[in-house]
Amino acid sequence: MDNLIAHILVVDDDDGIRSLVKKYLSENNFLVSTAESAENASKKIKLIKFDLIILDIMMPGKSGLEFIKENKRYLDTPIILLTAKGEPSERIEGLEIGADDYLPKPFEPKELILRIQNILSKTKKIDQKRMIKFNDIVIDLNKLIILKNNKEYKINNTEKIILEKMINNPGKTFAREDIGVLIKLDKERSIDVIITRLRKKIEVDPKNPKFLQTIRGAGYVLWIE
Repeated sequence: MDNLIAHILVVDDDDGIRSLVKKYLSENNFLVSTAESAENASKKIKLIKFDLIILDIMMPGKSGLEFIKENKRYLDTPIILLTAKGEPSERIEGLEIGADDYLPKPFEPKELILRIQNILSKTKKIDQKRMIKFNDIVIDLNKLIILKNNKEYKINNTEKIILEKMINNPGKTFAREDIGVLIKLDKERSIDVIITRLRKKIEVDPKNPKFLQTIRGAGYVLWIE
């Protein structure tokens, strides 16, 4: 297991394509799981955290695009679409709603590997961003601490999850619902309390936040750049 590069989910209703892609990826040190439908894939992503999903657009039942629409907001997982040559509009829609790349069929297995490696290298760089410094404030997610004005503030796992997402998406507004999905909490008031607690640890003046701001009617955003 130690020499495996990543765990990939291949979603395609064609048995032959699933088998060929799994064989080629396995030979290149990837751990591979497969699903024959969008419905089956939806079940698997709830049980396993995959590093990348290879997703066919045209499938019986739910399409690959429907899969993305239903699941992308709950996923950080990169997605590569497999498309037929005559599907330019579907490719564009897929990229618009959250896919990271696409590959028209038929494709060269080597090109698929290169596209996977390119996406995973970018993802790895983002994942490594677990400590930042701005305005004499240090957030260290590895040690679960925030340093401010020579004082150390502990952060719990829930706060860490929120900060990690925001740190890697500076300037992006997160709705309360999005934060609730991240931390498995659906009470908006409780989310507001968590944000208030974080402000006390991050902000010089928590009542007039400069970094962890509220976007009225939209949610919260972390400005660090």
